[in-house]
Amino acid sequence: MTMPAAVILGCAGPRLSADERAFFRDADPLGFILFARNVATPQQVRALTGDLRDCVGRAEAPVLIDQEGGRVARLKPPYWRVAPPAALFGALHGREPEAAVEATRLNARLIAADLAPLGIDVDCAPVLDVTVAGAHGVIGDRAFGEAPAVVAALGRAQAEGLMAGGVIPVMKHIPGHGRARADSHFELPIVEAGRAELEACDFAPFRALADLPWAMTAHVLYRALSGNQPATTSSAVVRDIIRGHIGFDGLLITDDLSMQALDGTHAERVRAGLAAGCDVALHCNGDMDQMREIAGVVPALTPLAWERVERGTSQRAAARDGADAEALERTRRRLAMLLDRPVA
Repeated sequence: MTMPAAVILGCAGPRLSADERAFFRDADPLGFILFARNVATPQQVRALTGDLRDCVGRAEAPVLIDQEGGRVARLKPPYWRVAPPAALFGALHGREPEAAVEATRLNARLIAADLAPLGIDVDCAPVLDVTVAGAHGVIGDRAFGEAPAVVAALGRAQAEGLMAGGVIPVMKHIPGHGRARADSHFELPIVEAGRAELEACDFAPFRALADLPWAMTAHVLYRALSGNQPATTSSAVVRDIIRGHIGFDGLLITDDLSMQALDGTHAERVRAGLAAGCDVALHCNGDMDQMREIAGVVPALTPLAWERVERGTSQRAAARDGADAEALERTRRRLAMLLDRPVA
């Protein structure tokens, strides 16, 4: 087969323009990512995901979204429920560990029930970053907490809930964004912690969940690991830490290459991320000029990366539970009881 391009792209609005349709047809990205700007109603989102896949002629082309819960949720009321932030489940774990694991899994199953009927089959969650005192608030309550074992347990439950509903989870931000003191959307965070401390804390949840199908890199520079290169563009971090120490062998995608943590042109960022060992470049903002620049340099997906894509699809298929509307209603009621709060 002809391999798609090793890139996932965004689009500008709730409907594709003629220029976007032609561009995506020619660029043939592996898949797409949606943001709030792309979302209006369920019918509209279903039409958009169908149109995106029609552009590349692949019904299985992945469509991603960031639907973590809490403040990072692209789908919002009145059509979609408000899911709690990860920190709420972490707090529950401190009181009732088993209830917290169950609630996290049920919540993720309901998120999947929102996504899958829209044609969205990949969710950029769980966040496996470990909360560290003094860090920037960009992660904050998106994280399950400060204990690596708790983060791993709840992250596992979230991943299982998503896959049970037919949605591939993406653990992020590997190998850890939790102690960063800057927001990588706007500048490059620099972490001074030594490798032993990072292995014991930041890397531990990712290592515990290394069997998950997809992961997203951190635009974070770790002085002890990579000198002057952020993880996304550091072959040392990808080879020695992500693939080596952590043992992750799934599909590795970059965080958004339009973020200001990275230097260079967008073409240079793509080349650097893929040269470092990432399987797929991610570009989110839908800017046509930037996407054209990227399309001019991005190569086809490698056979190994395609094998990782297919492996993730198989993992998801094996985990699906086939729950019907009645079962999902029971899930909602059980989650409400565990959280002692209404769940839409």
